[in-house]
Amino acid sequence: MTFRHVRSLAAFGAVLAAGVAGTSQANAKDLTLCWAAWDPANALVELSKDFEAKSGVKMKFEFVPWPNFADRMLNELNSGGKLCDLMIGDSQWIGGAAENGQYVKLNDFFDKEGIKMDDFIPATVVGYAEWPKNSPNYWALPAFGDVVGWSYRKDWFARPELQAEFKQKYGRDLAVPKTFAELKDIAEFFQKREIDGKTVYGAAIYTERGSEGITMGVMDVLYSFGFQYENPDKPYELDGFVNSAKAVQGLEFYKQLYDCCTPPGHSDAYMSEDIDAYKSGQVALHMNFAFTWPGINADANVGGDKSGYFPNPAGPDGKAFAQLGGQGISVVSASEKKDDALAYIKWFAQPEIQQKWWQMGGYSALRKVVEDPGFATSQPYAQTFLDSMAIVKDFWAEPSYASLLQAAQKRFHDYVVAGQGSAQDALDGLAKDWTQVFDDEGKY
Repeated sequence: MTFRHVRSLAAFGAVLAAGVAGTSQANAKDLTLCWAAWDPANALVELSKDFEAKSGVKMKFEFVPWPNFADRMLNELNSGGKLCDLMIGDSQWIGGAAENGQYVKLNDFFDKEGIKMDDFIPATVVGYAEWPKNSPNYWALPAFGDVVGWSYRKDWFARPELQAEFKQKYGRDLAVPKTFAELKDIAEFFQKREIDGKTVYGAAIYTERGSEGITMGVMDVLYSFGFQYENPDKPYELDGFVNSAKAVQGLEFYKQLYDCCTPPGHSDAYMSEDIDAYKSGQVALHMNFAFTWPGINADANVGGDKSGYFPNPAGPDGKAFAQLGGQGISVVSASEKKDDALAYIKWFAQPEIQQKWWQMGGYSALRKVVEDPGFATSQPYAQTFLDSMAIVKDFWAEPSYASLLQAAQKRFHDYVVAGQGSAQDALDGLAKDWTQVFDDEGKY
């Protein structure tokens, strides 16, 4: 997402050292790939050894912690810097990078090499590669599929005494929620409950104010309640859509979930804080991007059969959507090594490399990988990933996304966490903020 992965990942900060390589010794046979510092980046370092062996090109990596990633790399792009030959940049950068000439347009290269966007999950093509959206103009290859979903304490759900108590109270089994209303029931059921001598809580959700956290969490819920960014028949007409009655209901729900069911002090939480709350055994439900699931599955405390995974549940109208995450890989226009950078993308796009990418912890967006009959059972979370990627929506990808994001962060946090005004006030204000941004851009 925008700063979508301007995410506070202290829990994964240790991966930085493994991937970062300086560029002072760069030569004609070096390529520098820029991305964020997290577990998937380490997997890519290992995967790229195959490219080095086959091409003779030495790969260098500049991995920046998520909280600093957008500022660092957007400054690099905006200044025309030559640090990065390849950029795995956030999906919201596509509009600005395309219109400002910072990424190489890849259409001719894809045609020459027989790389077809139809071979990738459609949502990742729209989200990570296209600008303008829904047009055949490509500025990246889908590199890492990601989406907001849920993990839950499967072992707690299975306890007979909790099953009996829940059924008596709610008239249904304690099971994966089909709707957000059911999810809230479950969160309330576990809130401040004692399990194994420890007080636990209902749900870890996104509330972070500084980058993009609360926007990713709120939008993840609002989509299923019926929120729309604009009039489908009139682009940039926002009033009555951003602040519709259904959108207001969704925002009210998010605040209710925050108020009733989060752990103490969970007022500025994003990916790392949520994963910490879950892995430490504090919560029954855990909102986070799919990239966290391999680590959960392998965790000594909550891994294996102790955890399960499910896609975003449905809203009041029975429809479910989820917030898209993930990134594409692009060739930086300022690079003096474009041919080698394109060769890397050609290598990365190969089905056998994409299969290895999935096996090593990367989320491949190649349909040949994810539609393989064995994929859904290859990991405990694989089917949930497929189900989630089938219902994704994304935040604005406009060149002005940063201003749009900042407005959303403030409006959502002021209402949900700080308790200022009403949901209607927040969304009315957001519609005005966004309208002003687009008015300043001459969209009207």
